[in-house]
Amino acid sequence: MKSLEQGKSAFVEPIPIKKLGNQVIFVDGHTRALAAFLLGLSAVPVYWENEELDWEEYEICVEWCRKEGIHTISDLKDRIVSRRDYEVLWLDKCRKMQQDLEARRKTIARAIPVQQSRVRTKTKPTRTPKTTPKKRLN
Repeated sequence: MKSLEQGKSAFVEPIPIKKLGNQVIFVDGHTRALAAFLLGLSAVPVYWENEELDWEEYEICVEWCRKEGIHTISDLKDRIVSRRDYEVLWLDKCRKMQQDLEARRKTIARAIPVQQSRVRTKTKPTRTPKTTPKKRLN
């Protein structure tokens, strides 16, 4: 935030985004985006995040924000809290959610092999074709 305070034209590091449903969301850099907004910037540089993310976690977090009336970065302007409060109000909540998801996923993973063993399928013997198809290179 200090680099942004030096001037509105200060460089803002690009913020990663992804599409969640029909909505484009920041997947990181919320503090930078809020700082830029508070300084009067109407846009920040972004890039499409290529990393695979846990979408179930993001959906839960986005839903939490919607329930609290947070739909855009500007909705955070009157919700600035101390680092300690941030850890309690957000980080601890996220850690708990991640632990709950992990426990639920383990329960589901243990149940899946039991369900699959009950399902019996008939398979047809495969036939080897007499000739192998080829793709033209020119």
